[in-house]
Amino acid sequence: MAPVTRLWETVIPAPAEALAEWHSRPGALQRLLPPWERISISKLEGRLSEGSQRVVFRWYCGSLIPLEWEAEARDYQFPTGFVDVQRRGPFAYWRHTHRFVPQGADRSLLRDEVTFALPGGALGRWLGQAAVLRRLERLFRYRHALTAADMRRHQTYRHRPRLRIIITGSRGLIGSALVPFLTSGGHQVMRLLSRPAAPPYDDGTIWRFCNWMDTATSDLPDLLAQADAIIHLAGENIAAGRWTPAKKQQIRDSRVLSTRRLAEAVATLPAGQRPRAFLCASAIGYYGNRGDEELPELATAGTGFFPEVCQEWEAAARPAAEAGVRTVFLRFGAVLSPRGGALAKLLPAFRFGLGAVLGSGRQWFAWISSEDAVAAIHHCLMEESLHGPVNIVAPESVTNYTFTKTLGRVLGRPAWWWLPAPVLRLLFGEMANEALLASTRVKPQRLLETGFSFDFPQLENALRFLLGRA
Repeated sequence: MAPVTRLWETVIPAPAEALAEWHSRPGALQRLLPPWERISISKLEGRLSEGSQRVVFRWYCGSLIPLEWEAEARDYQFPTGFVDVQRRGPFAYWRHTHRFVPQGADRSLLRDEVTFALPGGALGRWLGQAAVLRRLERLFRYRHALTAADMRRHQTYRHRPRLRIIITGSRGLIGSALVPFLTSGGHQVMRLLSRPAAPPYDDGTIWRFCNWMDTATSDLPDLLAQADAIIHLAGENIAAGRWTPAKKQQIRDSRVLSTRRLAEAVATLPAGQRPRAFLCASAIGYYGNRGDEELPELATAGTGFFPEVCQEWEAAARPAAEAGVRTVFLRFGAVLSPRGGALAKLLPAFRFGLGAVLGSGRQWFAWISSEDAVAAIHHCLMEESLHGPVNIVAPESVTNYTFTKTLGRVLGRPAWWWLPAPVLRLLFGEMANEALLASTRVKPQRLLETGFSFDFPQLENALRFLLGRA
C-alpha cells in the first residue's frame, strides 16, 4: 500500500538554534506526549544531541492491553532537524521528519512531515487510515501549540543563567509536568525524594533520597546547598479518602513538618551557600468558604480545617524567609489535567453522560490549566520581585454549574444531573464542605501585576486543549 504523507507547520517565537536545542534536551519528548492519551515512556536510551535516541512507548489504545511502539530518532543536524523512524509497532511504515527553518533573528518555522502506511493493504487503509489522520491532526495541533508556548516562556529569560533546582513532589500531578518543562528549558533538576525509588529511565534529572521528615538527617543542608532554588510541592493528597482524624493529621504533617524541615535546613547554611529562592506550594484553601467575595492575595484567611493547615504550612517556611531567602507561597487552585487531580476523577462519569452539578452549583470554582500552572511556577522562579503569596489560578473563576456544563459540552455529553449537598456530605464527610461545596472566587493579582500572560484564560479553551478537542 502506498504511504500517506501529511505536513504541519507553525511559526515559533524563537530562533532555529533555540528550537533545535529544546528538542535535543532531556524532557522535550515527555513534554510532547498528549495528556488525553494513555501513553507513557517505558524505555529511553541515548541522547539526540549525540546522534541518536531510542524510545519505547507504552500505549493503551481503547483497550486494557498495552501496545509497545519502539522508535529511533537519528540524523540530528544542528540546527536544521532530525528524523525518527519506527523500529517496531503498529505501522507498516513510519517516518517523521522534524525541520527547524530560520525565519529571521528571533523566529523559526517548525515543520513536521509524517509519512506512514498501515498494515493490511487496502483493507487496513479502508479500516484505519481516516482514524489515524484524525489522531495525528489532534496530536500535532497540540504539540505545535505547546512547543510555541514553551519556547516563548523560555525565550523571555534567555539572557538569564540556567538554574540548579531541587524539587520535592516531582512525581505528583504538578511536579511531573514541571520537571520536563524545566529540563527542556536547560535547567538542571534534582528530584528530592522522601522515599527511595529507582528512576524508570534516564530523564536528565538527578534522583536523591533524603527523609526530610527525620530531624536527625544530617545531609539535607548539604543537598540544599547545591541548589539555586528549591520548589517544594510534596504533600498528602487531600482528595484520597475521607478526612478521618488520622487522614487529617497526615495532611497537616506532610505539609507543615516537611516545609519547616526544609526551611530550617536552608537557614542553617552560610549566607553564601543558601538557595536564592524557596518556592513552597500552598493552596487557595487558605481563604476558606467566602461566597461571592473576590479574593486577591491580600485577602484574609478563612476558618476551618484546611485554612488552618494552609496558614501553618506557610508559617513553616518562615526560617528561610528570615534568613533572607526569597520565599514564595504558590497558592494553587484546582489544576486541570486529564492525567490526574479533579479533572481526571470527573472524566469517566462525564464521558458516560453522568456529569453532575454539585450542591447548589453557585459556589465559585478557581481553576488553572496544568500548562499555565507550570508556566506560573516558572514565572515565580525567574521574577525576582515576587515573594510572599501568589495565587496560581486563571483570571476568571467559574461557578460549579458553569464548569459542569462546559465540561459536558466539550466532551459532547449531557450533564444534567445534580448531587445535593446532603448526599455529598454523606459520601465525603468533612471534605465535602471544605473542598466540593466551598466557594472561593480567587484572583491572580500578583501574576497579572508582574506581567504573566495566560495561554488559557477561558475554561472552555483550556479543556479543549487538554482533552485534544480544539
